[in-house]
Amino acid sequence: MAIDPHQTQADLPPWRRTLDDGSPYWTSHYQPGVPTEITLPTQSLDSLLETAVREGGNAVATEFFGAEMTYRQLGDRVARAAEGLRQLGVRAGDRVALILPNCPQHLIAFYAVVRLGAVVIEHNPLYTAPELERLFEDHGARVAICMDSTIPTLDKLPNYARPATVISVNLIKALPKTLQLALKLPIGPLKKKRAALSSGTKGTISWEKLINHRPLGRRYPHPHLHDLAAIQYTSGTTGGAKGAMLTHFNLYSNALQGEAWMLGAVVGEETSYAVLPMFHSFGVTMHTTFGVLKQARQVLFPKPDTEMILDAWRKHPATIFCVVPILYQRTAEAARERGQSLSSARWCISGAMALPDDTRELWESLTSGLLVEGYGLTEASPVALGNPFFPTRLSGTIGVPFPSTLMKVVDVDDPNREVKAGEPGELLLKGPQVFQGYWRDPEATENTLVDGWLRTGDVVTVDEEGFTTIVDRKKEIIITGGFNVSPSEVENVLKHHDAIADVAVIGLPTGRGDEEVVAAVVPSGKGEIDNEELRTWAKKRLAAYKVPRQFIEVDKLPFGPGCRRRSSARRSDDRCRHRR
Repeated sequence: MAIDPHQTQADLPPWRRTLDDGSPYWTSHYQPGVPTEITLPTQSLDSLLETAVREGGNAVATEFFGAEMTYRQLGDRVARAAEGLRQLGVRAGDRVALILPNCPQHLIAFYAVVRLGAVVIEHNPLYTAPELERLFEDHGARVAICMDSTIPTLDKLPNYARPATVISVNLIKALPKTLQLALKLPIGPLKKKRAALSSGTKGTISWEKLINHRPLGRRYPHPHLHDLAAIQYTSGTTGGAKGAMLTHFNLYSNALQGEAWMLGAVVGEETSYAVLPMFHSFGVTMHTTFGVLKQARQVLFPKPDTEMILDAWRKHPATIFCVVPILYQRTAEAARERGQSLSSARWCISGAMALPDDTRELWESLTSGLLVEGYGLTEASPVALGNPFFPTRLSGTIGVPFPSTLMKVVDVDDPNREVKAGEPGELLLKGPQVFQGYWRDPEATENTLVDGWLRTGDVVTVDEEGFTTIVDRKKEIIITGGFNVSPSEVENVLKHHDAIADVAVIGLPTGRGDEEVVAAVVPSGKGEIDNEELRTWAKKRLAAYKVPRQFIEVDKLPFGPGCRRRSSARRSDDRCRHRR
């Protein structure tokens, strides 16, 4: 959109307006003191850790069911794990897969890999063998660090996809000695903890053997700022799993943007609850980079359990608590029933799906801070927009762009034509957190990055004050429980069932801000359509959150061309937050 020199600020769409100092108009809504631009990083992520180790020293870096690890210990174990990986042949540019829940070993492994200049590939530990096969075939990691209970799944991979070296992590060994002993006893109250930390077949190399090395030498070459640090798989902006390539610069920048947004959070004094999975892009930034940047005490949870969260809260109350809406609701309800205070929570960002007003109101009635909504996608490391931690926030929107982030809204079919103010269009983003493209997929990269702008695939409107609201999605993506599901992936699996001739997978709104995966199936006549049997069959091939909750039998697919998978029940206010 060319700017007419005779136009006034009022004539321009909100994303083109500026303040007197040249700053974007939306920055007038920032919390006072939040900068319009961050100081961009000049060093790689290993320097971020080195600073935390040097300054944090004996301060607690992680707490895991009472077992504490200091920043000094974190730095030492990272150096030892890096040397162990180096002796296994890992070099700069190599891919290393992590298949771990939230645990101290996860944080150590991440920084050990990037210290070598290698590339972290995060995976959900609940993925099935067919799901992992597709990913390993794509990224080609020859080394995997995984929870020992996932090793039987890796053993099912064909030779061309199976990693040559597997490091086995037993989570129970990260616990205090007394709890390790207790978990070996058949005591009822400990069953839940034992299930969360369940161990299985031993791997090729134990984690303990990996870190039983001298620390990696200080002179070992450090990665460069713009080297690839991670490949984070996502359903992408057009559906189908793709590996988003994120550099040290991208991830470090997003951590600094988060630091600027959470103005007032003090280095070395915060307690952050790591409930978001660290294999998810939101969890990577909140817990792997931002948490270390702030030198916070990070209380790690291998699963989102409100009982465990509230038990931990009594000992070390959280000041930073970023989760999905349903967990805010459940935690607040459980705390209210217990009569337990949550007043320590000051910085709370809701992501992954729409935040209901009643959830926000309940949470804020029990805490000392605001609960604000944010927006991001893996391709943006992931956070790009958010509501300010200030009365200027506008609930029901995804807020305004973060510092050093630009946006514009364009015609959904023509990314070169901007729409008018208030008109729906596709959201485009530009900033230091925007990814480098998709791994080994230049065509998808070219379609997603246009002249340095990231096409998000989300259709938005922007009000006169610059606040953004998502009204639709161009891409065929279902958001359930904070995770993205590609309908085509689920369909391709279900079509292999003998009883199904054809299938269309859609997302139906749940009323909680997300969607429920539902499959409309055309019977093949070779068997009955049985909900439970189909779900059991699908769970062997898909992660549980991708499995349809319902199978609806139809004579033919009730969808016209171009809208096979769109739910007719989708509402204009069906918004997504921190989508991947």
